[in-house]
This record gives sequence, structure tokens and C-alpha cells, in this order.
Amino acid sequence: MDRACGILLPIFSLPGNYGIGCFSVKAYEFVDTLKKAGQTYWQILPLGPTGYGDSPYQPFSSFAGNPYFVDLDELAAKGWLKESDLKALDWGKDPRYVDYGKIWENREKTLKKAYGSFLESASKEDRETYEEELKKLNPETETYCLYRAIKNSQGGKNWQEWEDGLRLRKPEAMEGFRMAHREDIDFQVWIQVMFRRQWKMLKKYANVHGIRIIGDLPIYVSQDSADAWAHPELFCFDKDGRPETVAGCPPDYFSPDGQLWGNPLYDWKYHKKTGYVWWMNRMDYTLELYDYVRLDHFRGFDEYYSIPASARNAKEGKWLPGPGMDFFKTMEKHFKGRFDDLPIIAEDLGLLTDSVLELLDDTDFPGMKVLEFAFDSDSRNLYLPHNYVRNCVAYTGTHDNAPLCAWLKELNGSTRLHMIRYQGGEHTPEHDLFWDCIRTVLGSVADTAIIPMWDYLGAGKEARVNTPSSAHGNWRWRLLQGEFNDNLVWHCGMLAEIYSRERKAPEVPKLKK
Repeated sequence: MDRACGILLPIFSLPGNYGIGCFSVKAYEFVDTLKKAGQTYWQILPLGPTGYGDSPYQPFSSFAGNPYFVDLDELAAKGWLKESDLKALDWGKDPRYVDYGKIWENREKTLKKAYGSFLESASKEDRETYEEELKKLNPETETYCLYRAIKNSQGGKNWQEWEDGLRLRKPEAMEGFRMAHREDIDFQVWIQVMFRRQWKMLKKYANVHGIRIIGDLPIYVSQDSADAWAHPELFCFDKDGRPETVAGCPPDYFSPDGQLWGNPLYDWKYHKKTGYVWWMNRMDYTLELYDYVRLDHFRGFDEYYSIPASARNAKEGKWLPGPGMDFFKTMEKHFKGRFDDLPIIAEDLGLLTDSVLELLDDTDFPGMKVLEFAFDSDSRNLYLPHNYVRNCVAYTGTHDNAPLCAWLKELNGSTRLHMIRYQGGEHTPEHDLFWDCIRTVLGSVADTAIIPMWDYLGAGKEARVNTPSSAHGNWRWRLLQGEFNDNLVWHCGMLAEIYSRERKAPEVPKLKK
């Protein structure tokens, strides 16, 4: 990755109509604004379909897209929806926050109406295009569509609660469901084709204008997912398809009982026997979506924390060896000839053991540096910019951190003084201290610097995207129309130029007539 900078903003945080950010004209406008602001990267969060808790890190599938992100205005432009129908629905009252209750209530039924119109009135060209794109779907995406149709027929129940025929995928039960619910399955397939087509168009537009997409790949899948339902052999499940052990992290200063995430753990021995074929398929799918992938919880590939599924907290867990370098050598071989270097960023935050650091060094992936972690210890702190190396991605904070301005208010006296002295901010007005932090990250030696949109805005705690270990109130904040204004665009561009991170003008490809 060359010396450059970018902005972190999830898709759901884009401005626009119908209660949540999506692949609408506002997404294209955001790309245009990134270009004007001298940015090279747009970092987003996972694009998978979300469920209870609305977390993009607990998707229903590793091979499917979120129906909420399909642009309804484009469907209306095709004649498959009426604008009056869209305006009549309640998408939530506050444009600042996503109302997932309203989205859950209205989004899928609106898409179903569009699907019905597509079946009745789509042009020959649209039907032919659909059939061509249908052939390109990953088989695992189609498995998700079947899973989602069953889940809807079961009132949204976790697949572990389905009757045994469907839960264990017995041939007679599966064939019977397919025959009885063909239209429901086809509807889910149609959503995925629309998602894939719209996202590919948006990504192509971004790439043509010099913007590269950084996406996120959660290491674990959700227990309630098509992945776990369709492939129990990949996980530490018993013969009845129930988890024996689950993921989490051990007790520490911040969490006396540890964290019990509940995700099923991989049977890494089985994965190795197959040549990690499921993982290679997953990476193929992911690298179609993004230009670079931030590999979540990188430490889990070195060692992972295993907790008995019956445990009430994470105290009973133990560390076990992960797949290590063998996994990444297999990946390198799989992608040989497609990439000069694997376009992966290692999310190496948290406790870094010698073996994790060795694995990071062996892969040569850029790790992450977060300024908000820098000032609460001595000068050897790896997150202090004078300790950065070029091969890293530097952040003021991530989606899991408090916005800069909220963090600054919460700092204790000694840490705050350390931060101010380190950045030379003794004479900086209180309301401008966040700019010192942004300048520190952009001015660092790190090849890549990513600043969250809420930090550029100087937003407070109201803009927090996620509070770890909190199940409610997350993934809701949205950028309002006009906030990324000309003054801020100029400021971002000026800083990108000062610190030699300005966007390089791309060679625009010649389009076929």
C-alpha cells in the first residue's frame, strides 16, 4: 500500500432516504467527495445480512449481502416500485440514527413488492441480464437463500430450534421444503442478485475514480448462520449438530469474567485436511467485494480461546493453537498470479504475544495502530506514532472506539497531559484538540492512515458506532446530508497534501462503446 489516506464510514451510515444508508446516489456522491478531499481509501464494515443485534460481525452468511443496502430508488426507476409506496412507509423519524425496527418491518416486504413487479413487467433486457448474473452467484450464496427462506418460514427462529428434518438437512425434508417454498427461495436469490449487481456498479465507479475499498472479514461466523447450518463438519459441533465449544476472550482488567462471544469455533484439523477449501472460497467471495480486506481478530489464526458451550462466562476457557502460517501459505498459493501481494490488513489489536508478532512478521501483512490506545503507558507503547513502522495502517480510532472528542473528554489528567505534550498541543484550544490527533496520525510514518468520518466532524459520544459488549444501541449513527461540506473537504484535502497522502490521479480506463 502506497502512502495515502482514507475515511472510515459504514454503508449504513451514508445519508439518504428510507432509514438507512445504501447503494444509492448518496453513495456515489460520497465517492465524489472522497475524490475531491484527496482521499484514496473508503473503509467500510462487513456487508453481510444482519440479524438480532444488527451487528455486521454476526451475519447470517459469509457469502451474502445485506438486503437493507439494495437501493430502492433504482428499483423504482425500473418501474418495479412506486415512489408513493416508498414515501408512505415509516422508515424512522430521526435521520441521524437507523431505526432497525422500522427497517425490519418494511424493507423486505418492499423488496418483495419489487420482486413481484419484476416477475410481471421486467423488460427482456432486464431478464436476460438477471439470468446472466444469476449464473455468477457463489453456490454458498444460494445455500444462504435456502436457509433464509426456511428461517422466514420458521418465524425467524435460530436454526438450532428447527425441527430435526430441516435442522439436520435430511434429504426428504429439504426436498419437500424446496417444492413448497420455491417462490420464497427465488425471492431471496433475486435479492442477492440485486445486491451483487448494485455493489459491483458502485465499486467500479469508486475504482475508476481512484478510490479503493477496504472491507472487513470477521474471523468467526455467527452460530445462527447458513455457514454453521450447512457445514457443521467445519466447526466444533457434536454429532447432533450442537456446539461443543465457542469463542470468546479470557478475563482481564476490563472484564473480570472475560467475554463470551458464543461464535462456533473452527475444527482447524478438518480444515487443514481439506486444504482450507471453505476458507479459500470465502476469500474468493470477499476479494470480489473489496480491494483490500481487514482480517478481523488476526490473533485467532495463531491461538484462539476455546470456551465450553455450557459455560456461563469465559473463565473456563483455554488457549489452543490456530492454523498459523500453514493457512496463509495455502492462501498465497491459492491466489498466486492474481495478486502481487495478498491485499490483507491484519487486525492485530489486543494482547500481542511473541508468536502473534512472529506470524505478522512472517506474513508481512500491515498491522493496525490506533492513536486512542497510545497514551496510557510509557514511551515503548506500540501505538505511539514514534514507534510505528511504514508497513501499517494508522487510525485515530476504529468503529469500536469512542469518537475522538468523546475520548478526549474522558481522559484522566495524567493521560491527557501526556497526549497534549506529545502532540505539542499546549496552546491548542480545547475544541480543536481532535485536529491535533488527526494531524498526528496523518503525519506519521505509516503508509496508510484512515480517519473515521465522525472524527473529521469532531462529533461526540452521540456518534459512537459500537460499544463492545453492549448488545443494544449500536450500528445506528448516520452522516447527515451536507455535513461533509466544502470546508471540510478542503481541510481534508489540505492535510492529505501536507503529509504527502494526496490521492494520485488514476488512469481512467477506456470504456467500450
